[in-house]
Amino acid sequence: METTTPAPPTGAAPSQTRTPQHDPQRQEKNVSGATVWLTGLPSAGKTTLARETAALLGADGHRTEVLDGDEIRTFLSAGLGFGRAERDTNVQRIGFVAELLASHGVTVLVPVIAPYADSRAAVRERHAKNGTPYLEVHVATPVEVCAERDVKGLYARQAAGEISGLTGVDDPYEVPEAPDLRIGTHTATVAESAESLRTLLAGRGLLTPGQPAGSEEERRGA
Repeated sequence: METTTPAPPTGAAPSQTRTPQHDPQRQEKNVSGATVWLTGLPSAGKTTLARETAALLGADGHRTEVLDGDEIRTFLSAGLGFGRAERDTNVQRIGFVAELLASHGVTVLVPVIAPYADSRAAVRERHAKNGTPYLEVHVATPVEVCAERDVKGLYARQAAGEISGLTGVDDPYEVPEAPDLRIGTHTATVAESAESLRTLLAGRGLLTPGQPAGSEEERRGA
């Protein structure tokens, strides 16, 4: 599947990849894991894509983990609010855990909004400092589509005046300028988007040979 497509009509955001870069530190450490951070608006499809990709990679024998933002908020970041400083603390905590897992050979999928560019940059820098591969994926679903999906009812509650500080509506979301991959989940199926992610990982040499996946029937437990 191609991960780069011709320029779409206004508002569409198909998959686009950034040019791979050689990482001698990774070769020295022989790291086979990586962190894949999926940033995007609420209801953009980040978690659905992360879980689909994890299942796809797991079926091929790769070690994967999904660090779900809601679960992190419940446990690791319990008590944190949604001000800028607290959001940054949450992102850095998740980044620490992701880097730790990735440095031990796990492909870590992180479907977390992380609305501020400097917070995301700090996570990337931590990975680079430790020689751990890090990929940023922008799940570029337009806010109008996200509001229509409204998986958690947040857009409706914001419109009704019940909540404020909704990312991308009345709170900032800083769009990644040069992500490793940009995916529009409104223009591609979940399966196609997950395949784009797998293609990105494979192209960067981040998918080490796993256990034999077997036939399609075996993979589905038939």
